Amino acid sequence: MTPAGRRIVAAAEELFYNRGITAVGVDLIAEHSGVTKRTLYNQFGSKDCLVAAYLTERDRRWRSLVRAAVDACDDPVEAVTSPFDTLRIWSETNTRGCAFINALAELPDPSHPAHQVAAEQKLWLLQLFQELAARAGCPDPAALAAQLLVLHEGALAMRPLPLDALPQSTDLARALVRAGVPRRPSP
Repeated sequence: MTPAGRRIVAAAEELFYNRGITAVGVDLIAEHSGVTKRTLYNQFGSKDCLVAAYLTERDRRWRSLVRAAVDACDDPVEAVTSPFDTLRIWSETNTRGCAFINALAELPDPSHPAHQVAAEQKLWLLQLFQELAARAGCPDPAALAAQLLVLHEGALAMRPLPLDALPQSTDLARALVRAGVPRRPSP
């Protein structure tokens, strides 16, 4: 991506996340990024593709943080809930809830390129929970992964409210994982 393209995506991210995708036009993004509309369209082709690029970049950063948290866990059981710890850190600077949930609400058409990016992000997290649950020895990793995704996304959806459900969701997730993983014999 060119420097102008990076500026456009950075401006789009700030504006789309804080004001909403449908509330922000390309004129405002061009103004905030210091480029012309022509440059914006030359870089991305359309607002729809720019929204997809914004979500793709956000998803790249999120996945990187989650993967780093998973990789830092020595215990495979602990690794299963590491996305909850990552969410706590991520939410400190992302106070308007989940950009992907927001995008899915604003862009309900499944053929929209940004809708596809947002849906794929949620499916990735589900698959990650399942993979981690299987590594931890859970006998039904798919069922546990679905439960963990519901807890994770529920806590995330409540972030803009004055009620912080993340600590309780994290505790419940850990309890579900401990209950779902067979006990290892003591040495």
